[in-house]
Amino acid sequence: MPDGGEVRRVDASQPADPDSQVRVFPVPPRKGELPDDIVRGFLEATTSDEADFSTARQYLTEEASENWDPFSKTTVLEDGPVPRMEPVPGDVPGKGAVAVLSGRQRASVDQKQAYKPEDASYQARVHLTKVRGEWRIDGPPDGLVLGQSDFERIYRSVNNYYFAYPGKGGSDTGTGGDVLVADPVYLRKRVDLVTSAVETLLRGPGDWLDPVAATKFPRGTKIVDESLSLDDVGGLRVRLNDRGSRVGPLQCNQMASQLLFTVQDIASAQVKQVELADAEGARLCVVTRADAAAYAPAGLKDQHPEQQYFIDAQGRMASLPPGGEEPVRVEGPFGAGEVPLRSIGVARDERTAAAVSQDARKLYVAPLEEGAELGESLLTSEALRAEDGLTPPSWDGHGDLWIADRDPERSRLLRLEGGTGEPQEVVVPSLGKGRIKSLRVASDGVRIALVVQRNGHASLELGRIEQKADGTGEPRLSVNDLRSVTPQLEDVESASWAGDSRLVVVGQESGVRQLLYVQTDGSVANTPTLPGANGVTAVAASEDEDKPLLADSDDGIVRLPAGAGWQLVTKQGSAPVYPG
Repeated sequence: MPDGGEVRRVDASQPADPDSQVRVFPVPPRKGELPDDIVRGFLEATTSDEADFSTARQYLTEEASENWDPFSKTTVLEDGPVPRMEPVPGDVPGKGAVAVLSGRQRASVDQKQAYKPEDASYQARVHLTKVRGEWRIDGPPDGLVLGQSDFERIYRSVNNYYFAYPGKGGSDTGTGGDVLVADPVYLRKRVDLVTSAVETLLRGPGDWLDPVAATKFPRGTKIVDESLSLDDVGGLRVRLNDRGSRVGPLQCNQMASQLLFTVQDIASAQVKQVELADAEGARLCVVTRADAAAYAPAGLKDQHPEQQYFIDAQGRMASLPPGGEEPVRVEGPFGAGEVPLRSIGVARDERTAAAVSQDARKLYVAPLEEGAELGESLLTSEALRAEDGLTPPSWDGHGDLWIADRDPERSRLLRLEGGTGEPQEVVVPSLGKGRIKSLRVASDGVRIALVVQRNGHASLELGRIEQKADGTGEPRLSVNDLRSVTPQLEDVESASWAGDSRLVVVGQESGVRQLLYVQTDGSVANTPTLPGANGVTAVAASEDEDKPLLADSDDGIVRLPAGAGWQLVTKQGSAPVYPG
């Protein structure tokens, strides 16, 4: 212990790295164990950190061990599987036994590691027989069956990145495309996570994203190295087989960019570059972070939202500049108050905005510059009430404007190409009798988040935007395969994109208003709990996760910077938004 010297500040310890937690080791079967013990031991062994489940296989017969594929499917139960022994008609007493596994299913993970919420009753039969006097399982369940707590301990969500292609199939391996889109998967935390992520990336996008996303890796590409890791300076070197090596310079750079973004999502240090090489080690290409930024998901065409926007007490559009404490009215007709506003949407280049009139009947688009004119409305709703009129508008990263008309007599989703074109109706086949209450389109232009009213309740649903030519050769837009991403919420009031595969949501759970992050696959994002604010009715976020949240609350417009509490922006205001 020092007994002299100056006083020095000691900072609080940082949270432990989750990858450094105590590892779980399985226990092999003991001699003379009963069928019930064998089943329980097998289930416990499947929750270990073993890469190949070699101990779990010791509970199986030799044939069952060869046929059992633990990676074919993962079933997630609320409280874990509960085995119950049952008599087996027809089995010779003492030579056959059956255990029934039951529980409440909450989700499943498929062979491509894609997560899907599923609320259902689960039941599976596990058959046992005696082998050389010892009980062994000869009819194991399909894949893995885990409780929610074990699943969260063993797995973590990782984003794979593919190129967005509206209207093109996922098998396209050309050289087009200019933006990456995140495809979340669940991988085992402590089983060579970097290698697992790369191998999963090479399999291509999941079934839901596949119609609008493409990998640049040629079919049949595999890595040569058994294990991958970052070097001391943040570089990743990946050797590919012959299938993956026969590519041109542009395609190679795109492949390396996919890898860089995917690995960066799980690396504890910054990934500075990715090098691709052939099986013999000859360099194919090297991509740095600056090179890969050309395809950044939230940075399409160098668009980096800087300001936050809202509507002031007089129905005018105002902004909060970077680092500014006092809101200012924007330049142009929306800031001048030529038409009182109800909602706004700012293009991602922050040069143009769209606004809906206070009665929610008319849509205007105008430049955010001094001297600009308002012009005629581009769209008019026939709705009699503001609640049934136009939704707040939203811009994708390609400069197209999206909006929905909630008129009960003619409910429809619309896109205005370039923000100025004729409104084009977008078909939503799986909407059924549901009605769109609000929407936010992702910067990649192939995913859209819709708050949908069904049977008196509103849920947040993710749709896939597809563009296909009709019989005349004209492109036909549709939003397909809507899937709920908030199964735990009874009602959703507001949602906003808050990352490449994450949204922030205001909704009701068991009658209590919640503000939380969710993943686009329907799982709860592994992020700290958000502090509550008084009476939040709307929330806004940036796809740049470093930007603070904005919310419309009982206190006014408030924001939540990282590591701080809610701060008041203005007591009088509504409809906060980021560009997008």
